[in-house]
Amino acid sequence: MADTGRKRARSESRSQSPPRQRKRPGAAARIPAAEREAARRRQREKEEEAERRAHQEAASRGVHDVVRQHYNMVPERGREWRVTDSKIRGLRSFNNWVKSSTIQKFIGDERNLKILDIGCGKGGDLQKWQSSRKVELYVGADPADVSISQARERYEQMRRRLRRGQYLFHAEFYTKDCFGEWLGDIPIIKEVGIDPSVGPGNAASQRWGGGGFDMVTMMFCMHYAFESEEKARGMLRNVAGALKKGGRFIGCIPNSDVLTAKVIEHHKAKGHGVSGNNAPGEENDRPTFASDDEDDRPTFASDNEEEWDPEKSLDSPKPKESTEEGAEKKPDVENNGEEAKEQGKAEDEGFEWGNSIYRVKFPGKTPKDGIFRPPFGWKYFYFLEEAVEEVPEYVVPWEAFRALAEDYNLELQYRKPFREVWEEQKDDPILGPLSERMGVRDRVTGKLLTTEEELDAADFYHTFCFYKV
Repeated sequence: MADTGRKRARSESRSQSPPRQRKRPGAAARIPAAEREAARRRQREKEEEAERRAHQEAASRGVHDVVRQHYNMVPERGREWRVTDSKIRGLRSFNNWVKSSTIQKFIGDERNLKILDIGCGKGGDLQKWQSSRKVELYVGADPADVSISQARERYEQMRRRLRRGQYLFHAEFYTKDCFGEWLGDIPIIKEVGIDPSVGPGNAASQRWGGGGFDMVTMMFCMHYAFESEEKARGMLRNVAGALKKGGRFIGCIPNSDVLTAKVIEHHKAKGHGVSGNNAPGEENDRPTFASDDEDDRPTFASDNEEEWDPEKSLDSPKPKESTEEGAEKKPDVENNGEEAKEQGKAEDEGFEWGNSIYRVKFPGKTPKDGIFRPPFGWKYFYFLEEAVEEVPEYVVPWEAFRALAEDYNLELQYRKPFREVWEEQKDDPILGPLSERMGVRDRVTGKLLTTEEELDAADFYHTFCFYKV
């Protein structure tokens, strides 16, 4: 039995280090204020650097991969949630009604229509085409594979709900980059018919060629094609190649008139001034292009030998006028370097606008006169509550787009901002009652149920139709 009374032997190991001092409670509070502020500053810089790296990574991947990843991650919440719990249910209903209005206006009296839906997403417009009772074939394509899977499931749900004797069109869905890839590789599209020779400089195709689709639709996605001229032309080649003569190309995109007005407003507020006399609302509101001396066609990147860089496309600083007649004019940077430096810094700063449910943000330079020239690569970021988590989009300068579409035998027939579509079609015998069923306005009072903030968000868009001639 151990002797518990024996004293424990003292350790022979002796440390030469002095005993560690204990911190008294509150000792951390004695960190100097300057050090705390420096730590905060380092943390802010770290976060800003992480954000810059994220944007650089997004830019290196290209908008296609960024957008595909974003929409793959957007959850499918179901129709009941959208009409009851969604914070933007009024905007959802209003936008869907505008899409229905555009379809109804241009679907025509034909039967057994063949529809190509580019950027079909989760298949949100399937029921709109089914309600028309005029569709034989629907082909949906989208770069987001998860969205395509959900679109297929939505179509199968429609099939399972069919009652005896009811008809549902045949539908096929494909994961495809419709701006960077040729759609003629898809078997059903090749079978229906798609013309690979459409485009400028091919007179034979313009006279005899054409695809087999009656309508091509592109709802809330075409602006991604304006990342570059190559993608914009690739998009139009797919659209025009798929359409038969007399076919319609319909869609909804951000309204460049709104973007132009906001850019001009921003620069005027900053005191930068507006170069040119073509601000919206003034006598000459037609955009000017570098080729105006030759014809009315806008300048595209392929017209120049050098590849266009949007960061280098703005006019150089305006030379400072001399008060002496005949005196040589010198740039501001020579006459007043600091003033020019500050002005350049101000023009480099981005700006944003919006409300509690949507936001638009330009990250860098914008043209003081609001004219986006050349018309590709003008990036901004768009956020919409519950739907879009600040993804990159690109300005679609309307006149440039219209002129480019003419190269592919697409002739403009219709263009209207969303609110004007409402005023034009709200009393239509079909679309009026539809607006009540969709919850756009009250059945009893006829009052529009969309809030002012939702209407403000809807004003960002317009709808269009081109005919294949």
